[in-house]
Amino acid sequence: MQTIDIWHKFFVHRHKIIALAIVLLACEESHAQLFRWARQHNPNYDERKISYGFSIGLHSTAYEVSYSDLYVANTTLHSVVPEYIPGFSLGFLVNYRLNEFFDLRLMPKAGFYSHRLTYNFVNRTTQSQQVETTMVEFPLLLKFKSMRRGNVRMYMVGGFTPAIEASGKNDVGTATDAIPILKRNISLDAGIGFDFYFPLFKFSPEIRFSRGIADMLGDTPSVYKDPLSRLNTNTFGIYLIFQ
Repeated sequence: MQTIDIWHKFFVHRHKIIALAIVLLACEESHAQLFRWARQHNPNYDERKISYGFSIGLHSTAYEVSYSDLYVANTTLHSVVPEYIPGFSLGFLVNYRLNEFFDLRLMPKAGFYSHRLTYNFVNRTTQSQQVETTMVEFPLLLKFKSMRRGNVRMYMVGGFTPAIEASGKNDVGTATDAIPILKRNISLDAGIGFDFYFPLFKFSPEIRFSRGIADMLGDTPSVYKDPLSRLNTNTFGIYLIFQ
């Protein structure tokens, strides 16, 4: 009965349904035509073999902790908890066009990072270890672009970033108590973004995730280092790129 009633209503209102479908198809076609015939800013911009720009980045980063055998044997330490802390970066862009859909880009930048580890003890006391570093980084990324629609194009990027420390400090005063952090890192990067074309420039907001694959933990023994076997970095970044 319910099926018969539905078909009966469809038959009664069939003219309205057909008219609504025609309107929706017309709207979709108009939307497609709008993208197709919209005036394009810098229509030949992506034909350049090499282009340049600069980037401003905001990121949040934290260490990923792996415990050592000494942590298992430690009866006073409950856990070591990393905390995400915001930072920023400034850099340049050199973009090399491979073909219509692929670019190779080098984005050297200076990144300002803070990492904090909180040591929770079984007696409910805590101690924190914070490391602040300025890293010089050299992201090398492959960019895959979609077809351009009007003045918008979507893209994805992936690659890797070697980095070396330019300066840094630890909030613990004595070297014997400081957690040892190595002065180099390398990460794998993946992200997504949009190219917006304007009359005088191209603006590209981008979201990127960086996963550190190098162990940042040094070999010098200390009360902060002994419970740990490995430290890796995880970073979420938002980049504003101008070309």
